[in-house]
Amino acid sequence: MNTTLQASTLLTIALAPLAGSMLAGIFGTALGGAWMGRKLSHGLTILGVLVSFVLSAQTLVQVVQEGASFNETIYTWMVVGGLKMEVGFLVDGLSAMMMCVVTFVSLMVHIYTIGYMEEDEGYNRFFAYISLFTFAMLMLVMSNNLLQLFFGWEAVGLVSYLLIGFWFNKPSAVFANMKAFLVNRVGDFGFILGIGLIAAYAGSLNYTEVFAKTTDLGALTLPGTSWMLVTVICICLFIGAMGKSAQFPLHVWLPDSMEGPTPISALIHAATMVTAGIFMVARMSPLFELSDTALNLIMVVGSITALFMGFLGIVQNDIKRVVAYSTLSQLGYMTVALGASAYSVAVFHLMTHAFFKALLFLAAGSVIMGMHHNQDIRYMGGVRKYMPITWITSLLGSLALIGTPLFSGFYSKDSIIEAVARSNLPASGWAFFAVMAGVFITAFYSFRMYFLVFHGKERFDQNPEAHHGHHSHHAPHESPWVVTLPLVLLAIPSVLIGYFTIEPMLFGDFFKGAIYVNADLHPAMREFQKDFHGALAMALHALSSVPLLMAMSGLTLSYYMYMVNPALPAAILRTFAPLHTLLVNKYYLDDFNEKVLARGSRALASVLWKQGDQGLIDGLLVNGSWKVVAFVSRLSRQLQTGFLYHYALVMILGMFGLITWFVWLNP
Repeated sequence: MNTTLQASTLLTIALAPLAGSMLAGIFGTALGGAWMGRKLSHGLTILGVLVSFVLSAQTLVQVVQEGASFNETIYTWMVVGGLKMEVGFLVDGLSAMMMCVVTFVSLMVHIYTIGYMEEDEGYNRFFAYISLFTFAMLMLVMSNNLLQLFFGWEAVGLVSYLLIGFWFNKPSAVFANMKAFLVNRVGDFGFILGIGLIAAYAGSLNYTEVFAKTTDLGALTLPGTSWMLVTVICICLFIGAMGKSAQFPLHVWLPDSMEGPTPISALIHAATMVTAGIFMVARMSPLFELSDTALNLIMVVGSITALFMGFLGIVQNDIKRVVAYSTLSQLGYMTVALGASAYSVAVFHLMTHAFFKALLFLAAGSVIMGMHHNQDIRYMGGVRKYMPITWITSLLGSLALIGTPLFSGFYSKDSIIEAVARSNLPASGWAFFAVMAGVFITAFYSFRMYFLVFHGKERFDQNPEAHHGHHSHHAPHESPWVVTLPLVLLAIPSVLIGYFTIEPMLFGDFFKGAIYVNADLHPAMREFQKDFHGALAMALHALSSVPLLMAMSGLTLSYYMYMVNPALPAAILRTFAPLHTLLVNKYYLDDFNEKVLARGSRALASVLWKQGDQGLIDGLLVNGSWKVVAFVSRLSRQLQTGFLYHYALVMILGMFGLITWFVWLNP
């Protein structure tokens, strides 16, 4: 029997992290007198997120077991011409799952931060930021209308700006957060255009009311064009997703987000910010199902991101950047699934990816701590015996990432491949090639990092920068329990959750009412269901499948090149030096953006400033207008002499002129 969730519970879930953030951010910093110590600050923020997680888990249980739901307005902000601007919650299977993922990963990051940021002066400020981040993401996923969605959308962007540039005295961090902010403004411009079109033609911002008018929207064209209105709306919405979820070509901000502390890298890449775009498209599935053009675009963009961002991971030497490029590639996989109308598979991969990607980032941070802040994998090696917990959890996360059978990543990634293979869209052929090739590439660069860090001979003394530090003579060491505990807790769902959730999430009623697919037009999931015979059977079948062969080939090649024959990578580098240069320079996209787009924008701005503002507006309109007035005034003053005979003469001449006109010229 369906039950209704309590509004008070949902408000508590959303506001508990906000309360912790405000207390730590005000009273734990100079803003409020800094009377709150570190223990109280992290205690209050962790308590807020813990409360939110526990209530989110209870909500998920109610949704799954009792069919509970909630879709109500909490507060009406204003009404403009019949358009209601509201704060409300929509809780169904999709949002309940997202709430649990966001709060659990955030809780792990909060605990981890106690150890990682122990020596940082901005300790309390950091806890305030990450709790605020959690609040913003919860408002986004729990919203029942586009206005509140946009609030959460912009809020996560703002907090990511604060967190990426957390070390504001570091020039590279300041550049990175500005880059993230500006690139996302490009995407958000498209997003708000899409919302504006929906408001204009649907007359509402509420999801339920908008979806009820999909038939009407599908029959309209954009005024003055032959373009289908729903196609324009979907493309605009997807441009927003391209920015938030870092899809080509708006992906350039995500690798640079590594300039922030490692815990925030885990939070951005796993559970917040980058998942917002994927969630939004899945939530808007009734609209996207009306436009094959938009779906094809989504599939093409996602496949480009999945394949070509994976190539960049091969040449990275910074341990965090390797994981960052794997995030880009996996986001591409999710986007491809959205394009194939496999929305449930996309959010399924979002969920499994959140756990093992948070695990990999936090493990990378643990390695950085153990290696005394060295991040270059070329100067690691043999770390396994010094950091056993970090080693085993990293191995589990890497196996999940490459899609090892029975691991969570296997079920979600292989489901994407299966769905794309059954898609009937024109772009599906290219997308299938991209995701299959991506399996090999992911396995190669993931285990390149794994082998260089944890196996082989120790290379700690070869780091040219280490000799300048006071830790250079120290061996690596295992991280404290506040760091290793989150690793262990994240490793459990990274291994198990896919096996237990694939059937209800993909083929059951888990997303019933939350995700809509027109199976007649887009039959990929219906065809996939016919061939699905359970989680265990899927894993057994994979033992002889092409994706597993690709993954094992990538792993084996990585082992041979970096463990057996380490001279081979150097030889390949010399042979393909131009290709390596291309990859190291990230296809020169950053150079293009900075030297063409940014410089062109600044040149255009200079022209508009000099010629437009100073020349036209200030010079012609403002200064010109008063000069005309002054000129007319001077002439007028010449005519106003004050002598009566001058005025009499003018009157006589005027009368003579009128008489001449009427008598001689107009007889």
